[in-house]
Amino acid sequence: MKHLCILSSAAIILAFSSCGISNDKNQTNASSTHSSDTVVHEDTLEKGLFAKISINDVVTADEPVELTFTVYNRADTAQRFCKWHTPFEPFISKYLEIKSASGEEVNYKGAMAKRVMPPPADSYIEVKSKDSVTARVDLLKGYDFIDSGEYTIIYTGQNMSGLIVTDSVAFTYNGRQQ
Repeated sequence: MKHLCILSSAAIILAFSSCGISNDKNQTNASSTHSSDTVVHEDTLEKGLFAKISINDVVTADEPVELTFTVYNRADTAQRFCKWHTPFEPFISKYLEIKSASGEEVNYKGAMAKRVMPPPADSYIEVKSKDSVTARVDLLKGYDFIDSGEYTIIYTGQNMSGLIVTDSVAFTYNGRQQ
């Protein structure tokens, strides 16, 4: 009976340690790329896709706060990206972090859609080789700009879209005078 107990304990330890070995391999892969987010970025960079955002330096209350989002394909073949969490679809998710100069985040007022995974085929946009596609979005339709001031925008939707935007943009908003 003692031998049976020792054998079953050894079997349990081996089972858990084999799971640990499997996880360690995954951890090694993840740690060599620094994070699972980076894996998406490296895959996207290998494909040749990247995005840039731009906005006017100064925006007044009587005009839209228009963000331009351009996806470039530097690869020799056509590439695809998921349009979810990008301006290529209406505001149905929060994919931008917009902060004032004091570090206060601008309130997102758009919808928050639940998604079916994996994304269906019509959720992808193809970009031809050495080409680009551009979308423009009025941030006033999805974000609640109340105060005049300087703001910084960072794209945070890369986990869903697979697109990388390496830099942020800043602008001054001259809102309504009260």
